[in-house]
Amino acid sequence: MKAIRKDNLILIGMSGAGKSTLGVLLAKALGKNFFDTDILIQQREGKLLQQIIDGDGLESFMRAEEKAICSLRLHGCVIATGGSVVYSERAMKHLKKYGTVVYLKVDFDELEGRLSNIKGRGIVFKGSSDLRSVYEERLPLYEKYSDITVDCTGHGVEDSVESIINSLK
Repeated sequence: MKAIRKDNLILIGMSGAGKSTLGVLLAKALGKNFFDTDILIQQREGKLLQQIIDGDGLESFMRAEEKAICSLRLHGCVIATGGSVVYSERAMKHLKKYGTVVYLKVDFDELEGRLSNIKGRGIVFKGSSDLRSVYEERLPLYEKYSDITVDCTGHGVEDSVESIINSLK
C-alpha cells in the first residue's frame, strides 16, 4: 500500500479569518499550489455557496461540502477550507491525513468588523441565528482539529503570513 504524503497546509477558521487571502500568499511564499474548497464546491454544484444554502438547504450544502472535501487527493498545496468544514468529522479526518491543519484564530470583535456582507457570504448558521453564536459553537471544533493555532487578531496580512510560516518550523 502506498503511503500518504502529508505535505499540504490546511487552513481552518471562521469566515473572515483570512484563509483564502493568506492562503494565496502562503502558497507563494512556500512554493506550493493554492486550492480553495469553497470554489470547488461552487464548481461542482454550479451555484454560489449562498445559493446552495438558500435553494437546496443547509443539510444539502453540508453534504456537498463533505463530499467535495473527501474527494481531494492533493499534494504540495495550501488548502483554504470553508468555515463550516469542522462540522464534518469525516471531512476533517480526511484533511488531516494529507497535511497539517492550521487554525487561523481571530477574536470575535475583529471578525465582526471584517464581515460586511454576512448574509451573502455562504456562512452556515447551523442551529444558530447570529454570528456570535456560530463563533462560540465552532471555536472548540477549530481547536479540536487544529495541529497549530495562529492568532491573527490585530495583525496585518504580511505579519500573519510570517507567523504561520514561523509556526511551521
